[in-house]
Amino acid sequence: MRRRYAALTLLVTLALVSCASLGLENVIQPPRFVEVDGRSAQLRLLLPSGDRPAGGAAVRLWTRVTNPNALSLTLTQLTGDLFIGEAEAVQVEFPMGLPLLAEQDTIIPLDVSLGFDDIPRLGEAALAALGSGTLDYRLEALIGVDAGMLGQPTFGPSTILQGALRVIR
Repeated sequence: MRRRYAALTLLVTLALVSCASLGLENVIQPPRFVEVDGRSAQLRLLLPSGDRPAGGAAVRLWTRVTNPNALSLTLTQLTGDLFIGEAEAVQVEFPMGLPLLAEQDTIIPLDVSLGFDDIPRLGEAALAALGSGTLDYRLEALIGVDAGMLGQPTFGPSTILQGALRVIR
């Protein structure tokens, strides 16, 4: 019985040392983001106002976030650049704190509001897209998670979403 216990202890110790030597990035996989079928990404044009004298846009991206890990995580960080059409990138930081259950997914909206006075080329692109009704987009982001006792790894930056925005007046 003692030999079995000693062998089991040795195996567990070797497994833990192996995991530690691989690094946290190899133990925990980043959450995956995909567009949601039936919920199109939208760019809604906003009229000029006191906050946005040149007008602006509100962008809503629907995403399915999947946790591929066998342990639950909390999505703590999602920051990066949103590229819309040919306009320069818009820096984005989404408020997080989203619990992700082990091997489960959830659907969330990601909302961005911006003024055309900050990014004039976006206004031009949005107005030009009214005829076709769409603009291409790409979201490149750094993802951070809280994995409890395993730490708080970050992943990226990488392209996590891309597709077409439906332009709405």
